[in-house]
Amino acid sequence: MNKVEFIEGLKRALEMKTAPQTVRENTDYYNQYIEDEMRKGRSEQEVVEELGDPWVIAKTIIDMQGTQENVESVHYDSPYPRRKRHRNTENSARTFMIDTWWKRLLLMVCIIGVLFIVFAIITGIISLIAPIVIPILCVAIIIRIFSNRR
Repeated sequence: MNKVEFIEGLKRALEMKTAPQTVRENTDYYNQYIEDEMRKGRSEQEVVEELGDPWVIAKTIIDMQGTQENVESVHYDSPYPRRKRHRNTENSARTFMIDTWWKRLLLMVCIIGVLFIVFAIITGIISLIAPIVIPILCVAIIIRIFSNRR
């Protein structure tokens, strides 16, 4: 698949469920992205393959717009074989929102729990190693003191 086929596939997929402005913005963005990557020395084919299926990208864009339809009920017949997933974090990133008090409390409890476990592991290791290391250190110090007196 080349750049023109990719952009046309994306355009067809977006026209089903989005406003013309969204179609134009996204096709312009991907067109510019492909051109920028080609200027960096990559081949058109390589960039398009990295982006993957334009229908999957369109589905992600539509889902990010908050359409009310159930994602499982939306059927996308892609004329292209499946490729690598889309890497554009601008459109596909989902943010983790800590917007309620109980989520904040749960996060703090988890952090404190992890810190407690790490502290317990470290002190356990020290208590196992100390009976061996302390006598060795004492012997080494005594040997050094007596060897310096000669």
